[in-house]
Formats: sequence, C-alpha cells, structure tokens
Amino acid sequence: MEPPPPTEAMSELFITSIPQSKSESEPMSEKMPGIKRDHDGVKKEKEVNASPFMPMFEAFRDELDEHHDRRERIIKASRDITAASKKMQVPPSPKHSKFSNQPTDFIQYIFSPKTVWKNRVRTLKSDIPPKIASETAERYAAMQKQFSAIAPDLTGINAWRYQRQISGGIQEYMEAVSFEHYLKHQRLITISEAAGTLQGGIELTGDDYVLGLFDLVGELMRFAITSMATTGSLPGGGGDGGRRDILVDLRELRTCFQALDTGSCGGTGLGKDVEKKMEVMKTCVEKVESAVLWLDY
Repeated sequence: MEPPPPTEAMSELFITSIPQSKSESEPMSEKMPGIKRDHDGVKKEKEVNASPFMPMFEAFRDELDEHHDRRERIIKASRDITAASKKMQVPPSPKHSKFSNQPTDFIQYIFSPKTVWKNRVRTLKSDIPPKIASETAERYAAMQKQFSAIAPDLTGINAWRYQRQISGGIQEYMEAVSFEHYLKHQRLITISEAAGTLQGGIELTGDDYVLGLFDLVGELMRFAITSMATTGSLPGGGGDGGRRDILVDLRELRTCFQALDTGSCGGTGLGKDVEKKMEVMKTCVEKVESAVLWLDY
C-alpha cells in the first residue's frame, strides 16, 4: 500500500523542523571579531569588537621589528668595517721589485704581503712613513665612523645580545691596530690600549682581543718572509742583546697561545674559533721557521 502524498501542512511542518545552522543564526558582527587590517597591516576605519589582547601583540610586533632592524644595522656595519680593513691591504706586483732577479723572489711571490705598511716598512721600532700613515688614517676614520653609527645600538644589555654580529668587525679592527702597534714598538698592544682606540660605547671583549691576536700572527708571518725576501734578514734584532727578532716574538706568541685553557669557554666566540685559529697560527710560525732555514742554506 503506497503512502499518501504529502499535504501542504505536512510540508510546512517538515521545513520548520530543520534547525538553522549556527553561522546563519549568528549575526555577522559575532562571526568576525578583532581588528580589521589591510595588506599593509594598517587598521581599517571600521573596527568591530576589538580584542583586548591586540595592543599587547602589537607591542610584541613593534619590538621584534625594532630588533631585526637593529641587528641588520650592526651586521652591515661589521661588514663595512671588515671591508675598510681589507682596503688597507694592497698586494704588490713582484715584477716591479728590484729583487725580481734574486733567488728569493719566489718567496715574495708566494707569500705576497697584504697590508700597505708592509709594502715599504722593512724595520721594526720605527715610525710609519707619512704617506702610508695618511692612507691608513683614512681607513681608520672610516672604521671609526661605522663604530660610531652603531654605538647607540650596542648599549646596555644589547652589547651582549648582538656581540656575535659585531665580533667579526672588531677582530678585523683589532688585527690592524695590533699590527701597527707592533711595527712601531715591537710589542703587543694591551687590551686596555686597544679598547682606548675604540669609539665610546663599543666594548672590546677578551675573546675578540685574543682572536684578533691570532689573526695578527698571519700578518707577522707575511711581514717577516717579505722582509727576508727583500733584505736578506729577519726584521728586528739588535735589542735585548741582539737575540730578539720577529721569529723570537712569533715563537713566544705560539707558546702563550698553546698554554691557553679554553675548555671552560663553552659556546663563546673563543671556544668556537680557537681550535681552527690555533692550527693556522702554528702553520704561520712554521712557515717563518722554514724560510729562515732556507735563507741560511
């Protein structure tokens, strides 16, 4: 027996019995809470039921934006400082050397001096020639300008927060300052003396000081070998009973570096980089020792 066809009353009853969805029953204002923004993050004119938590998250967003901007400024300044230091390094052309016909010329060619001071300075404990001093002063001024620009970003706790970002530039600066000081006085610059050459607000840490001295050994190696190639003798000597020359200083540096106890440095800059720099330092000193043996032979 077939069921009777639905009547009009039954159809109305069936339609009214279907529950409406929550999205259709709720007003539009309840479905879209919070602050309306366009694609640039700017608030739209009409705000609907602003969340009380939005000001807090907006403050977090502004703080993160400021952090990233400050970090990028410091990284860029560190790279500019490194670039200014590299511009002080002018490799000479061996074909223009008056010693190009000598058997030691291959040493000068292989171990080409980098720093502009070494192109003309061949003795220790002497003043830098005026022209060279003028050129290097310009480079130092450029580096100091970069330090001055980021000094406000490295105040207070930020000095440690962004220490890793500025560390490379400070080490390059430390290498240049310590090499100039050694040429003039044939001794290492102290950490207090080096810190005094920096702009106010820039802190020279013990790690950056030591790592800069590691790099100094490479500069002393090039200077020593180039001096032997052009003058036939090691720079230095004549003082301390005639026994102290640049090789004596390099060996003393090697001994002091090897005596360093960096086991407790952990994840600091010195702890991360000392192993690699230690191997490079040993190789540099050995090159000078080999060059002296070859020269004596």
